[in-house]
Amino acid sequence: MKKILIKNAKIVNEGIILEGDVLIEGEFIVEIGESISPKSPETDVIQAEGKYLFPGMIDDQVHFREPGLTHKADLYSESKAAIAGGITSFIEMPNTMPQTTTQVALTEKFQLAAQKSLANYSFMIGGTNDNLDELLQTDPKTVAGIKLFLGSSTGNMLVDNETILEKIFSSVKLLISAHCEDESTIQNHLKKYVETFGDDIPVALHPQIRSSEACYISSSKAVALAQKTGARLHVFHVSTAQEMDLFTNKTPLKDKKITAEVCVHHLWFNDSHYAEKGSLIKWNPAIKSEKHQNALWEALLDDRIDVIATDHAPHTLDEKKKVYTQCPSGAPMVQHALPALLEFYKKGKISLEKIVEKTAHNPAVLFQIDRRGFIKKGYYADLVLVDLSKPWTVNKENILYKCGWSPLEGTTFTSRISHTFVNGNIVYNDGRFKEDIKGKALAFNRPTS
Repeated sequence: MKKILIKNAKIVNEGIILEGDVLIEGEFIVEIGESISPKSPETDVIQAEGKYLFPGMIDDQVHFREPGLTHKADLYSESKAAIAGGITSFIEMPNTMPQTTTQVALTEKFQLAAQKSLANYSFMIGGTNDNLDELLQTDPKTVAGIKLFLGSSTGNMLVDNETILEKIFSSVKLLISAHCEDESTIQNHLKKYVETFGDDIPVALHPQIRSSEACYISSSKAVALAQKTGARLHVFHVSTAQEMDLFTNKTPLKDKKITAEVCVHHLWFNDSHYAEKGSLIKWNPAIKSEKHQNALWEALLDDRIDVIATDHAPHTLDEKKKVYTQCPSGAPMVQHALPALLEFYKKGKISLEKIVEKTAHNPAVLFQIDRRGFIKKGYYADLVLVDLSKPWTVNKENILYKCGWSPLEGTTFTSRISHTFVNGNIVYNDGRFKEDIKGKALAFNRPTS
C-alpha cells in the first residue's frame, strides 16, 4: 500500500489552522500530528513548508454537459479542470441530453463517470411534471439528490404543475435542490423588452428580466412548500437580498431542513461588470447589483448561506456571442473558483477557515457524504495544497475547460494550487496530471427508508 507523508503544512480544518504533518496510506488519512516520521523507506515525502493544506472542495452544483452536449464540455475535460482548481468531488446536474430523469439515464451517467472522471462524483436525478415514480426509485445511498427547475433554464426542465410539485415535496425522502425563478414574472419582463429591442436586448438588462422579484417569488414558494410538507430543501444559487430573509443561522447545519447555496460568480461580479464582460457573465439567476452582492456576503458570513459552489455551466464562445434571446446562460468556473475565493481572503473579506467550511465541511454535512470534506483520520485523502504567494494570470494557454474561455480571463490570482489529492492519489502536481486512476462515486450516510 503506497504511503505519502505531507510535512509541515498549515492544516486548515474545523475552524483552526495548525502546522503539522498528514500521513496517507492508500486512499485514507491514517495519522495527523505535529511531527510524523516516515513509516518505511518507500514513503513519499512532500515538503509543504509555507503552504496551506485544505480538504478538497466539494462542488455541489456543476453542469459537465455529458451526455449529449459534449461540444461544450465532458466529464473528462471538466473534471480535469476541477482538480486543477482544487475541487476533488462534484455533484452534476440532470439537464443533459438525454435528461437525467430516469434510473436508466442515471445509471448510464455513473458508468460514464467511472470511465472518465478524474474527480469523485455523484449526480442528481431531475424532477419533471411526470416522473414521480422514477424519483421514488432513487437510492439515497448513492445519489446526491433531486434537482428541480422551478424556473426555466438551459435544458427546458421546468416543473410548473403545482399539484405535482407538492406531491414531489411530500413523497420523496431525498434532499431536493431547486433552481428558483418565477417563470411568469420572467416571461412578462422578457415580453416588454422584446417589444422595445427585438431579440438583441442589451445584456445589462438581464437582471431586470430575471429580476430579484422573480427569484424571491419562487424561492419563498419553495420554502413555504418545504415547511408545509417537511421536505429537505436546498436552494441553489441564491442571488438577492430579499431571499436572505428565508434562511436561518439559528439552527446547526446538521439539523437544518432548509439550506442555501451561493455561487462564486455572484460574489465576484455585480451588474457594473456587464459593460466589460457582456454575455460572458450572463447567468441564471442573473448577476445583480452591488446591494444584492453585499447582502449575499453578509448572509454567507453569518451562516444563513451554508455552501459556496460554482454552478459551472460552459457554452462555446460562438453560442455566447449570439443575440440576447438566443444566448445561453452560464459560464465555466471550476478551475478558478478556489483561487477567486483566496483573493477575497487576501482582501480580508473571508477567512481561510470559513472558505474551507463553506466549500468542503458544509457540503459534506449537508449531503451526508461518507468520509469526505474534512482532514480527519479514517477519512478519504481528498486534499489540496495551496501556495498563497505564487501569482498567475488566467489566459487562453492555461484554461483547461473544453470551451476554451473563462469570464475571468486576464485576472491575476495571487495564490496557486500546487497539489491535489483524490482518494490518496496525487492527481495534480504543479501543472502535471495523473490520469490513469479515476475518481470514485460518492457514498452517502443516509437511511434507505
